[in-house]
Amino acid sequence: MSNSFSNQLRSVIEWQDPKPETLFEKWTEDGDEIKNASKLIVGPGQGCLFVYEGKVEGFFEEEGLYDLKTGNIPFWTTIKNIMYKFESAHKVGIFFYRKAEMQNIRWGTPSPITYKDPVYNFPVGLGAFGNFSFKITKPVDFFRNVIAGDDYYPVKAIQKVILSRITQPISDFLANASFSYTEIDKHRNEIASFSKNSCTQIFDELGFELLDFRIEGTSFDEETKTRIGRIADMSAEAQAMKELGVSYQDYQQLEALKNMAKNEGGGNIGMQMGAGLGMGQMLGNIMNNQNNQNQGQQGSQQQSPQQQNTPPQNDDPMQKLEKLKKMFDAGFIDEQEYKQKKQEILSQF
Repeated sequence: MSNSFSNQLRSVIEWQDPKPETLFEKWTEDGDEIKNASKLIVGPGQGCLFVYEGKVEGFFEEEGLYDLKTGNIPFWTTIKNIMYKFESAHKVGIFFYRKAEMQNIRWGTPSPITYKDPVYNFPVGLGAFGNFSFKITKPVDFFRNVIAGDDYYPVKAIQKVILSRITQPISDFLANASFSYTEIDKHRNEIASFSKNSCTQIFDELGFELLDFRIEGTSFDEETKTRIGRIADMSAEAQAMKELGVSYQDYQQLEALKNMAKNEGGGNIGMQMGAGLGMGQMLGNIMNNQNNQNQGQQGSQQQSPQQQNTPPQNDDPMQKLEKLKKMFDAGFIDEQEYKQKKQEILSQF
């Protein structure tokens, strides 16, 4: 900010190089007297308030050069009369303010919004974040009700006030909408549109206009991420079992037998051996069932009279090896189990 002095009185009033983080700033620092025939320069994106003894006497909204010695500005004539021939000990507070848009102001929910996922029926902790742009439209009201004569007011101060007010309607909307965690990103535009509409009045009451409101992303708390990970793992397992023709019941029994066989702390070697034998038998049954299904499907598509009278070959070692490899690749059995069963099948050749 630059001040020009002439006989300790102001002759040019101008707000030079305002910082982007400044919303309101008092022009003078070492006294507030101004000189008759002073000129006021209001730059692009700026406005100016004149305050006398704590009262806003008038303001300039349009950019340009103003000759304050003339009487064609009604409120300025009043100030001149008060100040006694325009050169006196009376003080006039001159406040410049940022009229330009304040863009890309960050926002975010201060804590996760909790609701129940309507599809998977588990609690979700959801957070959202983004940015918005706004500009001041009622500088006099804002100066009177919020700034209250402070010499300096930064953008971050009003940002804090705005964030404390806009997150509540956004949180209420997300909680009531109860989007499944898989559908959040699909509804971003809907969330942003509602947020802008619901926050417009909040900005207006403060003296601002909300220009745009964007959602950049969403996030989940750690507990929700853990639940989502479990669902993803189970879905992948279910798909793998479907492709292999393994029922979920068979899979659960196989896992139980594997855990029993590996339970070295049980102290019962006989039970462990029995679990191992049972697991091997179950693997054989699973592979045989899959072979039967495959051969049944092939036979139903095209069979000659001679083939229809020939019993299906359920013990084809190559099909068993192929099935066993798929189960190993899917993670249903470990390497030791795979090698052991593979050796059993190869012994049939």
